[in-house]
Amino acid sequence: MNESDNISRRFFLKSSAAAVGVAALSSMAGGRVCAATLSTTNPKNDEQGKATVFFTKDLSAAGLRKLYARVNQGMTGRIAVKLHTGEPGGPNIIPREMVKELMHDVPGGVIVECNVLYDSPRKTTDGHKMVIAGNGWTFCPVDIMDEHGDVNLPVKGGKWFKEVAFGKNILNYDSMLVLTHFKGHALGGFGGSLKNIAIGCASGKVGKAQLHDSDGSSWPSGPDFMERMVEGGKAVADHFGQHITYINVLRNMSVDCDCAGISAAPPTAPDLGILASTDILAIDQASVDMVYALPEAQKADLVERMESRSGLRQLEYMKELGMGKSGYELVVI
Repeated sequence: MNESDNISRRFFLKSSAAAVGVAALSSMAGGRVCAATLSTTNPKNDEQGKATVFFTKDLSAAGLRKLYARVNQGMTGRIAVKLHTGEPGGPNIIPREMVKELMHDVPGGVIVECNVLYDSPRKTTDGHKMVIAGNGWTFCPVDIMDEHGDVNLPVKGGKWFKEVAFGKNILNYDSMLVLTHFKGHALGGFGGSLKNIAIGCASGKVGKAQLHDSDGSSWPSGPDFMERMVEGGKAVADHFGQHITYINVLRNMSVDCDCAGISAAPPTAPDLGILASTDILAIDQASVDMVYALPEAQKADLVERMESRSGLRQLEYMKELGMGKSGYELVVI
């Protein structure tokens, strides 16, 4: 375990009192919880105030639509809805019925994806389109953004990249709704809003290889990979500015990503609810905090996955790059 991992773990071990506070949410019908002290990787209050993160236990289309209404003020023009449409038959992706209902609130919205780097039918546009149709994403348009090539977006203040290649069609959208199934990940430790836009919007042939520093045959992990991924996410977040918002759905939280498809490990953590925010760091921080607040037997697998992959470095580096606030106020809906 390197020094970065030790620092992150020490922060989490100091947060047992915060975990009790988050766990108390399960008995709340509504209200506000001051969560500046719930920030497990940064126990001090944010000097610039706290972000607002909305939460509901209602894991239904109604709950999803209710939270979107709280964070959709910047959604103008043509809206891209970035979600993971899954490998063939993937059991843990966000239910299509929930997304179908949500799209009523996203006029003209288009689901967007990019091809993948690993061996999968989703590695080619034709194969990807077949998987998308087979998985039931047929109720609205789906755009494979790198079908017609790449576009380089700048990374402001990055130490790994000056620019990263994303699907060219990202330029066709004025706003982006980042709709994320929060779960573990074999390389990233966890997959939240950050991973959804960084890896998910990177082009399959170029951008994903850049972020992984990979030719497709080797798959790095650890703090350096987390930082590379954060820089990719920053490029997308900066591109949309005030016209990007985030929803994390905390259900079926396997230690494996939806890219594992039917081979994903069965979830051992309980379903928790839905989080929404206009702050990417705050929403991923709140998601991680909720996992750490679970009883030991329920959180052990996900926590081990996060820590063993240095996944918490995502949160620390987002903070260092000024991508958001780690202190947040949780508003229970």
